[in-house]
Amino acid sequence: MSSFMSAAIAPKDKFYSFLKPWLGDGLLLSAGDKWSRHRRMLTPAFHFNILKPYMKIFNDSVNIMHAKWQRLASEGSARLDMFEHISLMTLDSLQKCVFSFDSNCQEKSSEYIAAILELSALVVKRHQHLLLHLDFLYYLTPDGRRFRRACRLVHDFTDAVIQERRRTLPSQGVDDVLQAKANSKTLDFIDVLLLSKDEDGKELSDEDIRAEADTFMFEGHDTTASGLSWLLYHLAKHPEYQERCRQEVQELLKDREPKEIEWDDLAQLPFLTMCVKESLRLHPPVPAVSRHCTQDIALPDGRVIPKGVICLISVFGTHHNPAVWPDPEVYDPFRFDPENSKERSPLAFIPFSAGPRNCIGQAFAMAEMKVVLALTLLRFRVLLDHTEPLRKPELVMRAEGGLWLRVEPRR
Repeated sequence: MSSFMSAAIAPKDKFYSFLKPWLGDGLLLSAGDKWSRHRRMLTPAFHFNILKPYMKIFNDSVNIMHAKWQRLASEGSARLDMFEHISLMTLDSLQKCVFSFDSNCQEKSSEYIAAILELSALVVKRHQHLLLHLDFLYYLTPDGRRFRRACRLVHDFTDAVIQERRRTLPSQGVDDVLQAKANSKTLDFIDVLLLSKDEDGKELSDEDIRAEADTFMFEGHDTTASGLSWLLYHLAKHPEYQERCRQEVQELLKDREPKEIEWDDLAQLPFLTMCVKESLRLHPPVPAVSRHCTQDIALPDGRVIPKGVICLISVFGTHHNPAVWPDPEVYDPFRFDPENSKERSPLAFIPFSAGPRNCIGQAFAMAEMKVVLALTLLRFRVLLDHTEPLRKPELVMRAEGGLWLRVEPRR
């Protein structure tokens, strides 16, 4: 395990507890029966029938970002911090998918979006100062008060949407709602949560719905932005792969106007998909995960991890292990050619974690990344900046001082 990974990320209990006041008991932080019940209830929210209409949102959100890039690059090329631009775009996208709310946050500042960005930054900052790990001390500091205020703002926004929907839902039966909504193709995450029932016909409480919606907003923006930023960096570094992806997209969309990526297109981009996966291997957005062992675990060499221990699994370490991945530092999309993947363990590549608590949103994330990459390469050439980005593992894999690249509009 690479030493900087294990040092940079605390075991689940401490680190994740800082997120609790914000994210409540959502899938990321809950455990036991509550987690299993919620996971079962939320699984349908990520069924491809629900995800399909989100494709329009992904296209629209990336179009807004690209219009901004065109303006900035109108004199030639623009030097951009990918993290900054893409995080705003993924937040814009999520707000539309989760709440059907358009805050226009890519064009003008949104209080709600600013609060989410502030909360993420404050959690990382708090983690780096041991004294601030104590709640009573933390909430006496200016940062602690800022955290409380931002939490309140985010919760008020989510609560208001839930209340508004509760008022409009009961007037119709559940099936009517599904029918009416399905026809207009706008069943958002809040709708699905409000309509879901467990085996005993019990619904989620408002508090539960808020926790899941806030968790999805948090989990879904930074991770995807990290994945995309590093992906564009790798393709800027390897123009031959960038060009091959671009040709694949051009071929797919050649007779189509407007140029939009649809659900069925996602399976028609094999090389682009290989490039996405190889980037997720080299720069996994979540560099490590931790698990609390509920029983003794015997390792192949005979040693035993005792029950009750917290295990840190280094996703980064696994993806860079030369015994599993020869020449691990080399960016080579052909590792993910189906022919070359046959013999490989399914646990060699775990950007979305693995097992029952793996990422519930992975199909959502992969779809969004492919749409963004395809349209970006269609419209821009992505070029290296003179500064080499340095990995900076925080909540997600970031780059020290931002990840700067140049974009040049294609004729």
